[in-house]
Amino acid sequence: MRNIGALRGYLLRYPGKLALGVSANLAMALVGLAHPIVVGRGVDALREMVSGRTLLAYGALLVGIAAAQGGLSFIQRMTLVAVSRDVEFDLRNEYFQRLLELPLSFYQHHHTGDLMARGTNDLQAVRMLCGPAIMYSANTLFTAVGALAFMTYLHPRLTVAALVTMPLVALAAKLFGQRIHTLFEKVQEQFGVLSTRVQENLAGARVVRAYAREDHEQAEFERLNRDYIEKSAKLIRWDSAFRPLLQLLVGVGFVVVLLYGGRLVMREELTIGQFVTFNFFLVRLIWPMIAIGWVINLAQRGSASLGRILEVLETEPEIRDEERAASVGNLTPSISFRGVDFDYGDGVPVLRDVSFELPEGSTLALVGRTGSGKSTLLSLIPRLLDPPPDSVFVGGHDVRRLPLAELRRTCAVVPQETVLFSASVLDNIRMSRPQAGLDEVERAVEAAGLGPDLDAFPDRLEALVGERGLTLSGGQKQRVALARAILREPLVLLLDDCLSAVDTETEERILRHLQEIFIGRTVMLVSHRVSTVRHADQILVLDHGRVVERGTHGQLVAKEGGLYADLERRQRLEDELAVV
Repeated sequence: MRNIGALRGYLLRYPGKLALGVSANLAMALVGLAHPIVVGRGVDALREMVSGRTLLAYGALLVGIAAAQGGLSFIQRMTLVAVSRDVEFDLRNEYFQRLLELPLSFYQHHHTGDLMARGTNDLQAVRMLCGPAIMYSANTLFTAVGALAFMTYLHPRLTVAALVTMPLVALAAKLFGQRIHTLFEKVQEQFGVLSTRVQENLAGARVVRAYAREDHEQAEFERLNRDYIEKSAKLIRWDSAFRPLLQLLVGVGFVVVLLYGGRLVMREELTIGQFVTFNFFLVRLIWPMIAIGWVINLAQRGSASLGRILEVLETEPEIRDEERAASVGNLTPSISFRGVDFDYGDGVPVLRDVSFELPEGSTLALVGRTGSGKSTLLSLIPRLLDPPPDSVFVGGHDVRRLPLAELRRTCAVVPQETVLFSASVLDNIRMSRPQAGLDEVERAVEAAGLGPDLDAFPDRLEALVGERGLTLSGGQKQRVALARAILREPLVLLLDDCLSAVDTETEERILRHLQEIFIGRTVMLVSHRVSTVRHADQILVLDHGRVVERGTHGQLVAKEGGLYADLERRQRLEDELAVV
């Protein structure tokens, strides 16, 4: 329940709606309390003399009370439910924004399905806490206080007798509430696991079918689904037992009132009308006593869900603008690494004492075995990973002291793993520069070697690529990503093995186009193919995170026993064998 305090800031963003809703709630409760008084006085009046005029007068009063309650109920629902939707809107936006800001390491420890569950089911539970729970708790409070005040005024001892079961109600609410909170957390966690399994199977549908794993995945899903149902059933059992128990305790109090109150009427300490009024107030009090169980249930569920959302919102982004970050205007695209050491927080070094200078407008290639640190090195430049202070420089400025937006506007990245969105080819390419014209997009497409493939699509640029680019081949996806980077017209172009899925002939054609794109830009590219890097101004060979060789293609090939020379010789032999 401690998480509920975090909602105060969100609710106070809408003080006008909140005040109007609570005021309407209070007015509705006060008008509702007039109903028992009117009924009781009507009973006593009719005992003295029955007349059509009296019946009409009290009937009109009751109709007026009902009409006023209906109007006030409409106002309080329209305002308080609207506030809950506003809070839901704000929370969802902040949640999504924080997901965009969090580092890659966060997603290594949190499954996508679980994060989706927090943004859907958990957010819905929080909305119920902000709307119906506030609405009913306020109504419960106002009605209970008013009813108790009038009951005490009518007969204090009878009121005490009516409340004899209240301590048991409070105890039941505490015990059941704690259990419901714990069980609901487990249900939501299991729903996250279930969602993750579905998401992974949808994303990996090709792999599942290729290895004929449909039956296995179906069995695993059924197991997870069964666990979810069992946890939900346990929660439902506790929830279902809670409300009848409250009704039973309230019913015992009602029996006490009938026995004791009946004796008071017989001794003429209460009139029949007063006794009727008291019982009507007791009925009014029964709803709050029952509703408190539902409100506590909503509060426990909402608190558990809010805690799961706050876990994400309160996670500070590791990579963000530092206080000393300042704009430098036109950033010169020279790159410098000065003794860079880097690890992923586990103490295992990925890069060790890496140093090099890359002047503006030149091309640097990175070559090395798998796992030698090439992709990590590229990720440090736009701060997709955070380098140590005073180690990586762009235009002579420490990248950690540059505003992130400014730094990343300078760069365009084509990652090793291509990510496309469920949209058209055009939308995926324009993601880097939404305002680009069609002629600019076409030039980027041709430069990326994607033109012939698009000509085979009925809708060319308007062709839908499907979720994660499912309808495209690996090479086509890479070229869409390359066109996206080219359209950006960046000062710094970072290519991480972005031609690995294309054939040699297509690669040569793309490289010829790229030679024109590279002019005036600072380029860093990673590749396992010598043919891709041979024209670079400088080549670095990495091994276990260290720069073990550096030079031009000619210099490195001439180095006997070197890693690069060995790689070039093996690839030349493979090409010769392929021709034979």
